Amino acid sequence: MINGIIRLLLQAIAIFVAAYLIPGISLTNFGYAVLVSVVLSVVNVTIKPILQIISFPVTILTLGFFTLVINALMVMLVDYLMDNFSVKGFWTAMLFSIVISIIYWVLNALVSDKKK
Repeated sequence: MINGIIRLLLQAIAIFVAAYLIPGISLTNFGYAVLVSVVLSVVNVTIKPILQIISFPVTILTLGFFTLVINALMVMLVDYLMDNFSVKGFWTAMLFSIVISIIYWVLNALVSDKKK
């Protein structure tokens, strides 16, 4: 339970920092970053696996790069579902998902090192 909350907060920090760094992303405050993190997590758990199964042949043909497209589509879906979070376009959503992944990876590595 605590690990899940920590991961959710790390993802919220990554979303907040990425929204600050990338032009074309609008996010009101950190509270909405936490809410975006929750909605993005729910979307990634429910809808993303279905899209990955359907697009498996395309993912194989593109050597896995089509997963970036699916991630961008998940960000755009969250943009559609939430009022205080907006993404200007597909390429911005793709860059946003990549930056979130990198920031989250760094934050997770920092937190994991402190646990050991």
